[in-house]
Amino acid sequence: MAMQISTSTAGDKAIIRLAGRFDFNDHRTFKLNYEPLLLLATVKTLEIDMEGIEYLDSSALGMMMLLRERSQAVGKTVVLCKPSSTVAQILDIANFSKLFTITK
Repeated sequence: MAMQISTSTAGDKAIIRLAGRFDFNDHRTFKLNYEPLLLLATVKTLEIDMEGIEYLDSSALGMMMLLRERSQAVGKTVVLCKPSSTVAQILDIANFSKLFTITK
């Protein structure tokens, strides 16, 4: 299933919900969804809800790294939330816990 993205804001937090396959084909869509959130002065944290991700490849990891860099440049943080056990293993192998806060 192609990735589906939805966004919302609540107070100082923006939530990006991802579902399906997160891979190279989603680069443009992912970027188009997070860029407006980086411009919101009220948003301090971008929460990536990963609960619905079925598949994650190395380009998706790169996209999250790019989001982290762009977020830091404007004083925001990125939190990865609710990864499935398979996605959590990939994040662990990639040492993402050293770069991101990851919550269950």
